[in-house]
Amino acid sequence: MSTPDAPRAAAPAPDAAPRPTFVQWAEYAALRTIATVLRPFGWRAASNVGALVGGLGWRPFAIRADRVERTIRACFPEFTPARVREVARESYRGLGRVAIESIILSRATREELLAAFADARGLDVLERAYAQGKGVILVAGHLGNWELSAAYIAARGLPIDAIAMHMANPLSDAFFRRTRERFGMRVLFADESVRAIPKALKDGRAVGFLSDQSAKGLASTFVPFFGRPARTPRGAAVFALRNDLPMVFVAALRRPDGRYTAHFEEVPLVRTGDKEADIDATVVRYSQVLERLVREHPEQYFWQHRRWKGQPKDTPPHLREP
Repeated sequence: MSTPDAPRAAAPAPDAAPRPTFVQWAEYAALRTIATVLRPFGWRAASNVGALVGGLGWRPFAIRADRVERTIRACFPEFTPARVREVARESYRGLGRVAIESIILSRATREELLAAFADARGLDVLERAYAQGKGVILVAGHLGNWELSAAYIAARGLPIDAIAMHMANPLSDAFFRRTRERFGMRVLFADESVRAIPKALKDGRAVGFLSDQSAKGLASTFVPFFGRPARTPRGAAVFALRNDLPMVFVAALRRPDGRYTAHFEEVPLVRTGDKEADIDATVVRYSQVLERLVREHPEQYFWQHRRWKGQPKDTPPHLREP
């Protein structure tokens, strides 16, 4: 109890951010510990630890395992049950790799990051897009290691901004922001992107969009993905068409030896004069690129997220979410 003459703490501003909880501090401490403990063992060993941990989500814990296997069967009806299980297992292992590699990236050098890539496919496409000097729209999906694809571009000295959503844990949010910005990337959070994206493009920077997972309040359109209507963000198409900018699909695809191939592919814009139709058609184009790459590397896709959530009410039963 305070005495009459004891100073009183100032009341927090109405919009002040809440203090991190104990659980959030514990989560943040775990991130820092993982980064410190695994750092001496090298990139590949740390990635293998991530695969081991991620695999536990499939078996024995079976986190969303039934849904994942059901979704894979729906997208690849030609797969045998054994192949479905294999893809599911590797998807969980890949998710573990993405998590651990994203954490140890906080301690990696530029040379170590570049050494994690064996080659770059279509690098000339990316360089020509930058050479136009009017900004570049980069599109990616949850395939391979989507965090590394942007970091690789930044490590090569190319100016890039990435659109991100705030995490619930402010400490972890700041940790991953610092990690992403270590190699020159800038992070634009969704709540500031409307103002920040035009300026970044005007400065000749690339802006990266993850465009295979819709979020509440995000402008989206329904396009076919593995034959089923999937709500897909249209921001990348809007900015590219509005400003006549080159669009490049990017991915970091994991190789059998554990290293990555940086994949860059031009996505031609659709221009018929019908603004809304052109946006939708361009969204279809980059969704088709992603689907083709997923078909080539099904075990590297993030099957754990509900890609077909919130479909139109008139979706035929056989095309609804698996």
